[in-house]
Amino acid sequence: MNIFTVMIHMEFIMKKVIGLLVAIVLSPIAFASSETTVTIAGSTSVSNVMEVLGETYQKKTGIDVEVQGMGSSAGIVAARNGTTMLGMSSRELTIDELTDVDTMVIAHDGIAIVINKSNPVENLTKEEIKKIYRQEITNWKEVGGEDKPIIAVTRDVSSGTREEFEKILGLKRNVNNIEVSDISPRTLVGNGNGMVKTMVANNIYALAYISLGSVDHELLVKALSVDGIKATNENVFSGEYKLARSFIVLYKKNVAQPALDFVNYIMSDEGQKIIDDQGYISIEQSHN
Repeated sequence: MNIFTVMIHMEFIMKKVIGLLVAIVLSPIAFASSETTVTIAGSTSVSNVMEVLGETYQKKTGIDVEVQGMGSSAGIVAARNGTTMLGMSSRELTIDELTDVDTMVIAHDGIAIVINKSNPVENLTKEEIKKIYRQEITNWKEVGGEDKPIIAVTRDVSSGTREEFEKILGLKRNVNNIEVSDISPRTLVGNGNGMVKTMVANNIYALAYISLGSVDHELLVKALSVDGIKATNENVFSGEYKLARSFIVLYKKNVAQPALDFVNYIMSDEGQKIIDDQGYISIEQSHN
């Protein structure tokens, strides 16, 4: 059995394990059982702003919103099987995943390529980023930096951010008619935006990708320009910055009314202003 076949089997097994963990971790006992509680799980990128939306909504209405960030794939499964009322995804759903669910785009976001602030590099091309994650470029001197190894960090296989990152950069390949990741298996893996940011903040020579809206400028990380275009919200919704995706909420067609009321709040002027204030791109803003 060659290494590529092993990688395919490992990725298949990981996806099965994730599905099993969703069934266990997102069991009904993981959430409060109450008609006045809205439960939502999924993308760690979306969960950052969703927690703020939920807290504000609770103060306004008295209805609790319980948010659990554990990856887009997990959130999609949870919403589809009714374990949670709502799911969060930072990637597009597949045709199969769209069966018997409704979806709502609530915001837009960029995918920032981040490095330690002490690293002098300011720009990478999409081709350079692709080669770094394939480990075809392994030293910062090859992209204008110091003569030090590049410590590339990726997200786990259930991450919507990873899925969109691979799609945009063409980091997918077909092996035996199965589409698999083209990111090197030697790349470090971080679970969630917070962990990835910490890994980069603690290593001068690390490189990673995270939600643009979650880039905390007080931490020791900075977002690189890509192909000479700065990673800003303005450049995302103008279309100049190409590493971008949508934030999606999904729910079963017969979901309880409290969940729909919360979705309506997210799409209201007040909810969309919160999205803007948290550093993401509201639907209204993206249409301007």
